[in-house]
Amino acid sequence: MTAPPYKQLTKIIKFANTKTNKMKESILSRITLDPEICHGKPVIRDTRHLVEGIIEYLAGGDTIEDILKEYPELSREDVLACLAFAARAIQLKDITLPAA
Repeated sequence: MTAPPYKQLTKIIKFANTKTNKMKESILSRITLDPEICHGKPVIRDTRHLVEGIIEYLAGGDTIEDILKEYPELSREDVLACLAFAARAIQLKDITLPAA
């Protein structure tokens, strides 16, 4: 007898979350904070490439490929680490948006 669909889905989600969390932790290791570099703001791998700058490029419509052409010293994983960092920051912080 098989488990009801919702239980199967729950197992899949738990597995995906576990795998995603491990992957996020691994990819987030590419982001560093050092008070001596860029006033302690989050940067990519001890460089001076600010996470917020990469996110702004993406928000402005640049693709990952555009960013990699502009900054060949970065990798696709570095850009994805910036996105993962931003996602984690949003999860950990209350954000107030102005009323429409």
